[in-house]
Amino acid sequence: MFNPANNTFKSSGAMAALLAAKQALRKDLKRRVAALSAEEKQRQSAVLSRQLFRHPKYLSCKRIAVFLSMDDEVRTEDIIKDLFKWGKSCFIPRYERSSSHMDMLELKSLQDVETLPLTSWNIRQPAEDDKRREEALAGGGLDLILMPGLGFDRFGRRLGRGRGFYDTYLERCIRHPSGKPYTIALAFKEQLCHEIPVDDNDVLIDEILYEDE
Repeated sequence: MFNPANNTFKSSGAMAALLAAKQALRKDLKRRVAALSAEEKQRQSAVLSRQLFRHPKYLSCKRIAVFLSMDDEVRTEDIIKDLFKWGKSCFIPRYERSSSHMDMLELKSLQDVETLPLTSWNIRQPAEDDKRREEALAGGGLDLILMPGLGFDRFGRRLGRGRGFYDTYLERCIRHPSGKPYTIALAFKEQLCHEIPVDDNDVLIDEILYEDE
């Protein structure tokens, strides 16, 4: 397979080995997080929220994208409450199931979350025919994106769920006049890995927040 970024060819065997390594790691990470109790997930989420609320980037940024958490992700409810408390603009993902396309649409209020329809992935997101919300890149862009993921390492490498939503969106951000936003991943300590296998399409994260003991 030809890689135009560095004019090299990557063999199909190497690509297959990379995909297999990612899939094996995803399985292991899902097992690790599934072993956590609901109380432990909530405890670590509270620790990370407090870290974030003191973070200079979070304090200075006005337009912030945050994911609505699934059961195996750091809880973001308190973060969303804090965004509205301080009058920051809050954007949330809308995933297109048939592709790797994702938009970040403005959330109007805390109460707005409860009105969002549930997808088949059991995620709340704006409906496809909801035209009343600002898409972040159609306006002033984003200052900060809080990133989900299945696994992370300390070099900024991230393992997602394999659909490429965030990597594709970050490439769009890079082309936006406001440039690439700062990225902070929120991770349970059990999601930290020695090394995440990546390819040329994986965009590095600026910083990983986790409970550092």
